[in-house]
Amino acid sequence: MKDGNNKYAWTWKVKPEFVDEYVRMHLDPWPEIMEEHRRAGISDYSIFRNGNQFFYIYECPDPAAAAKYIAESEICRKWDALTSQMVEGSFDYNQEDPIEFMQEIFYLK
Repeated sequence: MKDGNNKYAWTWKVKPEFVDEYVRMHLDPWPEIMEEHRRAGISDYSIFRNGNQFFYIYECPDPAAAAKYIAESEICRKWDALTSQMVEGSFDYNQEDPIEFMQEIFYLK
């Protein structure tokens, strides 16, 4: 959901048996993944962890265009094939709404 600040957030749970691997992957992500997200228009991307629940937030002027770009990226498809099996959700950007964005209800400028 667009909040006017171009900030988007969602949450997923990582399957307990994959939490350590998921964390390791995100502590040392492939440089190509980082570059593809930048090219897609994504910036200020953070992931926070609470047990096996992960909270994601990023800024992006056009998340639909970013999702399309990522869906067409070979390296992102390889990364997503690995991480999709780890989460209770989907990184399949070819779906109409692969990520359900959360509504921002408070922002301190």
